Amino acid sequence: MPLRPLLRRLALLVLLLPAAAAGAPLDGWREVMPGAERIGPVEGSPPAAAAYRGGDPVGYVFSTGAVSDAKGYSGKTLDILVGVDAEGRITGARLVEQHEPIGATGSTVDDLEAFVRAYAGRGIEAPLRVTRDAKGPGEVDAISGATVTSLVFNEAILGAARAVARSRGLLGGPAGAVDLAGFAPMAWKDLVAQGWLAVKRITVGEAEALLAKEGGRLVPPGEPDGLFLEVATGLASAARVGRNILDRADWRVVAAEHGARDSLIFVGARGRWSVKGTAWRRSGVFERLRVVQGERTFALKAADHVPIEALAAKDAPAFRELALFVLREGTGFRPDRPWRLQVLAEGEDAAGGTVAAVVDVPYAPPGSEAAPVEVVDAAAPPLWQPPLWQEVWRDRWVDIAVLVTALAVLTGILFAQDRVVRSRRLHARLRAGFLVFTLVWLGWYATAQLSVVNVLTFGNALRTGFRWDFFLLEPLIFILWCYVAAALLFWGRGVFCGWLCPFGALQELLNMAARRLGVRQVDIPFALHERLRPIKFLVFLGLFALALGSLDQALVAAEVEPFKTAIVLQFRRAWPFVLYAGLLLVAGLFVQRFFCRYMCPLGAALALPARLRQFEWLRRHRQCGQPCQICAVGCPVGAIQPRGDIHPGECIYCLACQVNYHDDRVCPVMIERRKRHEGRQAWLDKAARKA
Repeated sequence: MPLRPLLRRLALLVLLLPAAAAGAPLDGWREVMPGAERIGPVEGSPPAAAAYRGGDPVGYVFSTGAVSDAKGYSGKTLDILVGVDAEGRITGARLVEQHEPIGATGSTVDDLEAFVRAYAGRGIEAPLRVTRDAKGPGEVDAISGATVTSLVFNEAILGAARAVARSRGLLGGPAGAVDLAGFAPMAWKDLVAQGWLAVKRITVGEAEALLAKEGGRLVPPGEPDGLFLEVATGLASAARVGRNILDRADWRVVAAEHGARDSLIFVGARGRWSVKGTAWRRSGVFERLRVVQGERTFALKAADHVPIEALAAKDAPAFRELALFVLREGTGFRPDRPWRLQVLAEGEDAAGGTVAAVVDVPYAPPGSEAAPVEVVDAAAPPLWQPPLWQEVWRDRWVDIAVLVTALAVLTGILFAQDRVVRSRRLHARLRAGFLVFTLVWLGWYATAQLSVVNVLTFGNALRTGFRWDFFLLEPLIFILWCYVAAALLFWGRGVFCGWLCPFGALQELLNMAARRLGVRQVDIPFALHERLRPIKFLVFLGLFALALGSLDQALVAAEVEPFKTAIVLQFRRAWPFVLYAGLLLVAGLFVQRFFCRYMCPLGAALALPARLRQFEWLRRHRQCGQPCQICAVGCPVGAIQPRGDIHPGECIYCLACQVNYHDDRVCPVMIERRKRHEGRQAWLDKAARKA
């Protein structure tokens, strides 16, 4: 075929592909919409396909990736096929695409798929909270070891389902014409121009005039043209407002964690006057703010307060105070009717008493009806829940208390190391006891094994959109990383590797038992040791480079760490993984901490910043290494150089060299001092007897 006609056909195919894909039915729809006989094309905004039985529509099928552009914890595409019936209930959900870093936790793709399938039969109006050991109807049991991923999946499913249900009228509610589901990217000025946001600006002179009407004055006075207050408000539960003023991740969280018929009121303010004040922290009510609709006044409570860090809308003002407030369905607030935000401004009268004036900010969302609002008295429990990570921390307070206590004990040992190491028996007992705790409780019970996967995931989060919430969902891991980061400045990498690594503890305890049984240790020459030591750095740099291109592949390659097999899963795994971990442990019977010395990528990652250590508390004699090599030979990881220096990137801070330093039966310097002291004491005793 001639080249020109071929190019024309290819160009036509490229143009037609998007249109064909947009209207194509969704594969696997029968699984998520059981009982439906056929499905229509994907259409509308947000895109969804209507499902039919006998000619009647029974619900809608949609892809979360198409509706909300959902991203998983990994920062990559997350796609779940979901069906919702005419009653606003999920009929089924199927995982289509995910790239979550679940490997380090022991979870599998089967676990993720089972979690998604469990949404069948759940309503989408009330909030669904992801928690450990879910018991109530409004709770979803998190995937063991993958709480962060569970939260992301919950947000994607609920957020997309509600958007589709609102746009198709499945949620019922008020009959106003306010479009809550429709979305179009809009800059701040467009939101204001089209009425989706209301903004009011009050100068100092205008504030003084308002207070003067009430018999007061502004204290202290100011320039009349100066800014007293600029306040903006709007209905953030409308997608055009919420999705434009919040970034994508925050919007998904907000959309998932409140009821589908709750209303979100946005408030942003700047200027001399604070609309929040400080009294609300004690009283639980924002006394300077309230919403008025018809004859109803709605107090804004601290329990319904959702702070915002920044606005995502283009050219948005730099407001000093930002927040969302939740008005629950049972309060009687109607999002399809106009309302006004009232701000209470205060001044003083002649006697020094407080005088208040009200600043009204009227708001009417496009399509709202100016009709009276009926009074609804419905007692409803607070539906706004605190962030999931706070719930997790509360649930695990006992584990957190145990870990914090253990870290306090370890800190005490390290700060009092000069006293501890003067007794070889005390040091041995403290160290063995702490290693047992690290292995049994921290590792096998709490599964709080730090991993190079944490480093790779953290690096990926910095590149794709960092959020503290994800890392706070694993409290023990978070606390350990904070402690290790601080310890790097005091003692280097050794605090984690020598005291808090469960796999390191397992190696050392097994080696202790082997030596007691008379297993001969292999002495690796220092020259060979120095050439083997860079292997772990090459492994880490390889994993880091791989993660820059594909985090999924890097997580697979991170299986070079046997931590998941030996600690998280306690050897309950396929035989190749168990064999690999077993071989490393066997090698450690003959070479102390073989894996730590030559292969551990996490140890390499911590060794890189080890030179940031600001204190040098490991004591050395002038004769150490020249000529004495006792400590170098006994170092469990070969961190002591032949010349006597301790390599900060290799030392695991076991304090064995410090025990030798003070032992006047082992250290030649201390032996000499003891002999001199004994000789001097003998001479004094002899002189005393002669006298």
